Amino acid sequence: MQEIKCPKCGEVFQVDESGYAAIVKQVRDKEFNKEIEQNTLRLREEKEGAVKLAVTEAEAEKDKIIAELNRKLAIAGMEKEAAINDAEAEGKKLLSEKDTEIVKLRSQIEIDKSTNDLALKEATSKMEKEIAELKNDIELQKQKNELQVKSMEESHREELKRKDETISYYKDLKTKMSTKMVGESLEQYCLDEFNKIRTAAFPNAEFGKDNEISETGSKGDFIYREFDEAGFELLSIMFEMKNEMETTEKKHQNKDFFKELDKDRKEKNCEYAVLVTLLEPDSTFYQGITDVSYEYEKMYVVRPQCFISIITILRSAALKSLEARRELDLVRNQNIDISNFENSMEEFKRKFGENYLRASNKFYDAIKDIDDTIKKLEKTKNDLLSSERNLRLANDKAQDLSIKKLTKNNPTMKAKFDELKDASKSED
Repeated sequence: MQEIKCPKCGEVFQVDESGYAAIVKQVRDKEFNKEIEQNTLRLREEKEGAVKLAVTEAEAEKDKIIAELNRKLAIAGMEKEAAINDAEAEGKKLLSEKDTEIVKLRSQIEIDKSTNDLALKEATSKMEKEIAELKNDIELQKQKNELQVKSMEESHREELKRKDETISYYKDLKTKMSTKMVGESLEQYCLDEFNKIRTAAFPNAEFGKDNEISETGSKGDFIYREFDEAGFELLSIMFEMKNEMETTEKKHQNKDFFKELDKDRKEKNCEYAVLVTLLEPDSTFYQGITDVSYEYEKMYVVRPQCFISIITILRSAALKSLEARRELDLVRNQNIDISNFENSMEEFKRKFGENYLRASNKFYDAIKDIDDTIKKLEKTKNDLLSSERNLRLANDKAQDLSIKKLTKNNPTMKAKFDELKDASKSED
């Protein structure tokens, strides 16, 4: 059982667990709904205030531009009046001088009218022609000034119109643009800015979407690569574009994307990494071009208006170091050639040593075989010499053999040989 005290009468009463839980839930739901309504009202007021502030700022900028244009128009008008007045004064001065000359000529003519009648006519015609030319020049200058003023007025009106369209565009953009459209608009802006000057400024450059997903499953937004006439890579940049709506609750920071951008740069073999961002708009650190290479190597953070500038700066630095890089590559290739030569020499020496060792082993095996053969031949020689001695002894014994010696201890054979001898004698 739980005790509950009435906040009005102060009476204490007991309720069971289920009743207590129901009362607590009722109070909690009521407070929660109240807090939601308050937060919703507060967010709506903040949004309306932000929109009003943006509109007020845009109107103030518009009024400022209008005031500046009016000031310029007033100055142009004053300059126009001054130029017209100067031209008229100059014309009056010239007319006055010509009138003076005419008066002088007429006085001269009156003195000797008969002799100077032809000269008077020529002078009068010449003066009238000069006066007409002066009047024509004054009229042309006047028209020129009027055209110049009209051109300035038209230019100012066009500029004011563009400002109004920009203000309307951003007003509409803040209310209608989705998060996906915000990101895509920044990418399209950068692509359009690059394509405007691609042919003139970057004829040997490649700039496009990074559509190849790496082994880790990530990819950047755009890759810039430029090559010289010999096909040598001059510059390569990995670009990442980041933007978000003002109404996004969880705001990102630029540094949240540094690690992934550096990984994409290395996996795609790019020399530099650049984050084009509209995040942290109030930051005093991320203004224009910011070098963050103290945290990640060869990385920059830029605002969209500096997108072309960062490419130009990095390209200029690459062009300055191009000759040094070529010499370095030449030395590196020479070192590679020397290394390859040394490796080939070592490989030749190794194989020559192996061949020498095999040939040496075969040589010694052949010498051993020859020695064994010599030993066998010596043994055969000795056996043959021993056989020759035995044959000689046998021959000697055979030569020393006689019938007398054969029958010496054999009476039977002696009798037989005696009979043969007696038979031989009787035949004779």
